[in-house]
Amino acid sequence: MLAVFAGAALWVASRTAPPRASGEIAPGALLAATFRDSQGQPRALGQFQGKIVVVNFWATWCAPCREEMPGFARLQARWADKNIQFVGLANDEPRRVERFGKALAIGYPLWTGGEEVGELSRRFGNRLGVLPHTVILDTQGRVLTSRVGPYSEQELAEKLAAFSAIHH
Repeated sequence: MLAVFAGAALWVASRTAPPRASGEIAPGALLAATFRDSQGQPRALGQFQGKIVVVNFWATWCAPCREEMPGFARLQARWADKNIQFVGLANDEPRRVERFGKALAIGYPLWTGGEEVGELSRRFGNRLGVLPHTVILDTQGRVLTSRVGPYSEQELAEKLAAFSAIHH
């Protein structure tokens, strides 16, 4: 299923789950949520506490995701020493995600999970399950902003500059 958002084609990630009301997520619960890295090891967003974290919900089959992720990789390289960390979350097969990340030279963590990935995206306000979906968390795991739809590299760089200035 294809949806149109702000003139860009976006993919609907979950066609079967009913939309849920956006629920406030306690930072502690969010930071404790676990996913898997490409080696199958459990990983939690809490390992980045103290940093501004850009959480990107994406999928290997999502064309707009594929378009924005190289820009995210460049931003990660540029902002890593400024206390900013990107993480990609996908409900996808770990080996497929690993191959995808290598093919696009993504230098930030790409973690996988099951339905909890889509559920977390919905709880961040993505009621329709549209991809890509990007959430920026402050240094304590609180949501600074949530956006459904692709970011341009320039747009996200401007947001990161503003948030970084506030949280330093």
